Amino acid sequence: MSKIVIITGGSRGIGAATARLAALRGWTVAVNYQRDEHAAEQVAGNIVRAGGRAVTVQGDVSVEADVARLFEDVERRLGNITALVNNAGILERQARVDELDSARLTRVFATNVVGSFLCAREAVRRLSTRYGGAGGAIVNVSSRAAVLGSAGEYVDYAASKGAVDTLTVGLAREVAAEGIRVNGVRPGLIETDIHALGGEPGRVTRLAGSVPMKRGGSPEEVAAAIVWLLSDEASYVTGTFVDVSGGR
Repeated sequence: MSKIVIITGGSRGIGAATARLAALRGWTVAVNYQRDEHAAEQVAGNIVRAGGRAVTVQGDVSVEADVARLFEDVERRLGNITALVNNAGILERQARVDELDSARLTRVFATNVVGSFLCAREAVRRLSTRYGGAGGAIVNVSSRAAVLGSAGEYVDYAASKGAVDTLTVGLAREVAAEGIRVNGVRPGLIETDIHALGGEPGRVTRLAGSVPMKRGGSPEEVAAAIVWLLSDEASYVTGTFVDVSGGR
C-alpha cells in the first residue's frame, strides 16, 4: 500500500525537513503551505528531483473550508492518505501576558489549536476503521514551551501547544482501537526562522547555554523523530511524546 502523508506547514523549517526525510523513507508527500508557494514548490521540487513523489497544496489550516479542500485535493491527486503531520503553527512578537489582546490570542489559537483539531478530524474520517479506513498515524508537532511556559516571551504560544498536547493524548485514546496511532513531538530550541517572526532571530544562540547539551537543534533532528513515529517501527507507540530538546 502506498504511504501518503500530508504535512501542514511543510514549506519551511521542521515541516520542510520532515517532507524531505519522509520522501527518502518512501513516503509520497503532500506539502501544505499557507502563503509561500515558491518555498513549497522548492521543497516538492527537491523531492521529485531526488526520485521521490510530492505535490504542493495551498490552504490555511485555521479556515475550515480550506482544510476540507486540502484533504480532498490530496486524495484526488495522490490517493488515500495514510498519515498526517500536524505541523503548521504560528507565534507572534515576544510579549508578556499583560500586553496581549484578544485579536492576537484568536490568531494564535486559530492556527495552532483549531487548525490541529480540524486537520485531525479530517484525517480520522479517512483513516479510522470506523469509517472504512485502513488505519494510519498522526503526529502533532507541539513544543517544549507547552511544558516550560515560555514566560516573558510567548505564554500564548505555549498555552496553544499545551492544548495540542491534550489533543494528542485524548485523540490517541479515542481512536486507538480504530487503527490510528496519535503521538506528539515537542521540539526545544530549534534553528528555524520562527524566532525571527517573534522579533529575535538570535534567540537560539542567546538561550543555548540553558540547554544541557549547550546547543540548539536542527529541523532535521526533529524530522527524524516525526518520521520514526509515522513508521511501522513505532507500531506500538501511541498517546506519547518525543521531546527533541537537548535535555531542556
